[in-house]
Amino acid sequence: MSTLTISGLSATVAGKQILNGIDLTVSSGEVHAIMGPNGAGKSTLSAVLMGKPGYEVTGGSVDLDGTDVLSLPAWRRAAAGLHLVMQYPTEVPGVMLDDMLGEALTTRGRTTDGLRDALAAEAAKIGFEERFLHRPLNVDLSGGEKKRNETLQLAVLRPTFAILDELDSGLDIDALRDCSRRVEEMSNDAESPLGVIAITHYNRLLEELKPDHVHILVKGRIVESGGPELAEVLERDGYAAFAPEADLADDADEPAGPRAQPGSLDDLFSM
Repeated sequence: MSTLTISGLSATVAGKQILNGIDLTVSSGEVHAIMGPNGAGKSTLSAVLMGKPGYEVTGGSVDLDGTDVLSLPAWRRAAAGLHLVMQYPTEVPGVMLDDMLGEALTTRGRTTDGLRDALAAEAAKIGFEERFLHRPLNVDLSGGEKKRNETLQLAVLRPTFAILDELDSGLDIDALRDCSRRVEEMSNDAESPLGVIAITHYNRLLEELKPDHVHILVKGRIVESGGPELAEVLERDGYAAFAPEADLADDADEPAGPRAQPGSLDDLFSM
């Protein structure tokens, strides 16, 4: 059993305070949904957890089974067991998907024996065409295909914890069902259950990816936590049920952060 503990996490972006003391504990096999209005700090949280440059941590800690996550560069965080499913998956011309996954497994000290069969099996589970397995990473794929690709990488690499930054963004109903069901299966794996932080705007993702806990994020703070029923309240009553209208209006002022255009190489390698 592994535990990811976020304590009092605060951070700035472009000189503006965005995260204002996040406290969150996620254990193996748990699915924690984080929901909030635009500008609440959801994507900033994912960037800070993965160590993207340009986001300054001003307080708090992140601990993964005794490892100080914030002291590690991004690639070591990934090797330690954190994995980000990107909101805007990156195209990498010249780098084949299967080669990339082979290198990632080797870096983690794991064997690549049977990788080709594992890729084919995972692709079949989520409706990802096998012809995409042996071509440049995400090049010329549709938005839905890129998200299926991200889900396949997650399944092959088998991290301890996954951060899903709007997995449902840009997905049609079939792709959403296939990807969210596969993540749900991994969270229920008897031998190595995946811990999940699922950042989303919409309850539809949680119809297949069953949350154990739902957290409402407003102005960089978790203002309410509860069970799956909290997402239903949010669907019915909106964020006004959890925060003053003035707070919700101010959230739109969050800086975009130090990122390149969605899906660009600069965005990938800045991490």
